[in-house]
Amino acid sequence: MLERILHKSHELFMRYGVRSVSMDEIAAHLGISKKTIYQYYSDKDALVEGVVGIEINRNEKECSLQHQLSENAIHEIFIAVDMVQDMLTHMNPSLIFDLEKYHPKAFKKFNDHKNKFLYDIIKDNLERGIQEGLYREEIKIDILSRFRLASMFLIFNPELFPHNKHSLSEILDEVTDNFLYGLATSKGQKLIQKYKLQRLKKLSV
Repeated sequence: MLERILHKSHELFMRYGVRSVSMDEIAAHLGISKKTIYQYYSDKDALVEGVVGIEINRNEKECSLQHQLSENAIHEIFIAVDMVQDMLTHMNPSLIFDLEKYHPKAFKKFNDHKNKFLYDIIKDNLERGIQEGLYREEIKIDILSRFRLASMFLIFNPELFPHNKHSLSEILDEVTDNFLYGLATSKGQKLIQKYKLQRLKKLSV
C-alpha cells in the first residue's frame, strides 16, 4: 500500500503541482480513505519528501544511462536534454516553486541532490569534453558547472519566464544551445550541428 500511495502521489504532483493536490484527492484517486494514507505518512510534508525521493532515484538512474549511451560529452548533453524534454511533457511547471515555498524539508532534500549529484554530473561532462577536444581547454570548470546547474532550474521561475510566453522546451533548447556553443571548440561545434540536425530529422518523421 505504501508504494501505491507514493507512486499515485508522484503521478498527481507531477501533473498538477504539489499545492494543487490535497490528501483527500490522493485518497479518492486510490479508492481509499485519507485515514489509510495517514497510517503510512504522518502528513503531506512526509508524503512530498517520499515523492522527492522517487524523483531523485529516477534522476540518478537516468544520468547513469545517459553516460552509458553517449558517444561523447556533447552527445551526452543532447541525450540529457531529450530526457528532460520528455519529462517536461508531463510535469507541472509550478512543481519546484511549490516545493520551495510550501515544503522546505523536501526542497532541501532536492536541493542537496542538485548541488552535489547534478553538479558532479555536469563537472564530469565538462572534464570529458576537454579530454575529447570538444570543449575549450581554458574554461573554468567549477564556474561553468555552477552556471549550468543554475540555468537549468531558472527555466522554472515564472517571474523570469512567464509560462504563457515561452514553452519550457523552447527555453531549455535556447539555454542549452548557448551554453554548448560557448564551450565548444571548432570540432565540438561541428558535432553540435550534427546532433541538432539528427534531432530535426527525428522530429520531422
